Amino acid sequence: MQERKPRFTSLSGFDTNLVYTHDDLKDWSPDEELGAPGQFPYTRGVYPTMYRGRLWTMRQFAGFGSAEDTNRRFKYLLQHGQNGLSVAFDMPTLMGIDADSLLAHGEIGRCGVAISSLDDMERLFEDIPLDQVTTSMTINGPAAVIFAMYLAVAEKRGIRLERLNGTLQNDILKEYIAQKEWLFPPEPSLRLITDTIAYCSEHVPKWHPVSISGYHIREAGSTAIQELAFTLYNGLTYVEAAVKAGLPVDRFAPQLSFFFNAHNDFFEEIAKFRAARRLWAREMTRRYRPGDPRSVQLRCHAQTAGCSLTAQQPMNNVVRTTIQALAAVLGGAQSLHTNSMDETLALPTEDAVKLALRTQQIIAQESEVTNSVDPLGGSYYVETLTNRLEEAAQDYFHRLDDMGGMIRAIERGFPQREILDASQRYLRESERKERIIVGVNEYVEPVERPIPIFKIGQDVEQEQVARLSDLRKCRDSFKMAGTVEALQEAASCGENVMPYLIDAVKAKATLGEICMALKEVLGTYREPVVL
Repeated sequence: MQERKPRFTSLSGFDTNLVYTHDDLKDWSPDEELGAPGQFPYTRGVYPTMYRGRLWTMRQFAGFGSAEDTNRRFKYLLQHGQNGLSVAFDMPTLMGIDADSLLAHGEIGRCGVAISSLDDMERLFEDIPLDQVTTSMTINGPAAVIFAMYLAVAEKRGIRLERLNGTLQNDILKEYIAQKEWLFPPEPSLRLITDTIAYCSEHVPKWHPVSISGYHIREAGSTAIQELAFTLYNGLTYVEAAVKAGLPVDRFAPQLSFFFNAHNDFFEEIAKFRAARRLWAREMTRRYRPGDPRSVQLRCHAQTAGCSLTAQQPMNNVVRTTIQALAAVLGGAQSLHTNSMDETLALPTEDAVKLALRTQQIIAQESEVTNSVDPLGGSYYVETLTNRLEEAAQDYFHRLDDMGGMIRAIERGFPQREILDASQRYLRESERKERIIVGVNEYVEPVERPIPIFKIGQDVEQEQVARLSDLRKCRDSFKMAGTVEALQEAASCGENVMPYLIDAVKAKATLGEICMALKEVLGTYREPVVL
């Protein structure tokens, strides 16, 4: 067995001391850096009582196959104690492509639910009271279209929009940086996001129109520093775009939310959540001077690290997920998804997803970590890490400001290159066994015991294509075409497109038809080469 060199650095590369003392915080002011929970700068949490007042929302990510398949999984999770829905869409939906497109062949329902029309959205949420659950939808490029379908379902049921509560991810900047699922160029994409922000501030006040996502940045291989810096700077970019569009900051900023990864470095991850709240509060205050305290409070969802899961010895993933979930809870997340142990092999089975949910419930009900707000506050180590993360993120802020903002930085390939370098460094460390991954580069078993996996049949694609064919035959094509033309006109002259999107989906225009029509007006995007 190859001898391993001992590592005494965090995943972000911080050197770690043998022992942390007051000397590591000698220039540190507890009153200024910490405060009380629920008070500026919110290092210790955005609410005074945190989980003693209310537990985090347990929101398991779910979606596969047809709308009916996912509807059954939603109901299964709700029956077992989940208290919020989180929708995973398949790749064609994420790319704004209809199920009957040649580009969609072989991908229908594979990594999420297939949604091509308002009819699909109605089936997805059948018998689920939209005004009594919170719904999160992980979609970005065509987010406004999918959101319009959700709002149209509520309207058809007679549910007032102001009663809807949930989150639309709608974070296109991290797509250019990390996940690569875009439809339009950055500037018009920002405009669509601003439209959803403005529409929600007026009509859907409980809804979070953007969930600024560091999760996918981290999954692409970034460090915790990069996840923190790029995510918060993306958030500031959305705020700036909305303010330039004429929206007062206090009108929309309280509706913004964030989405972070909970990775392996236990204490660094706890510190990351604390640094995020403090840095957001300070930057929002410095840059925009809002009057409403809620405008500077960072509320976030967390998900355990999918990229840390291994296909080898998948039972080990239960332990990884538990440690990561505990870090998110001790870090003060408002909502949490725990990954299932079999997700590197296939979509999670019912037993695996139930165990992932039970992991959260055991932390919440049996571990007693919810008895105190920010129980690690004041720890020499945790506070030092929090300070280091904030300072390192601010260094990135200065560099991005000097480049002219995030869009200019993306055009230069800057964040993409930084993440690429970090991911390659992690890979080299793993290959050299400088960083141990149990079951992969150490403690390897020559023969793996197979576990049951969940598969999607070809019938899902066939049924989805047939339904789309029926929809196109039965709808009023003249009415549908008129709504799409009105949408294009609104997009070209700068009107808010949300009312026109709702009209179009109600007229049975499909996701692909709407996205293609918008591309004709807004254009498409080609990624710069990153060397």
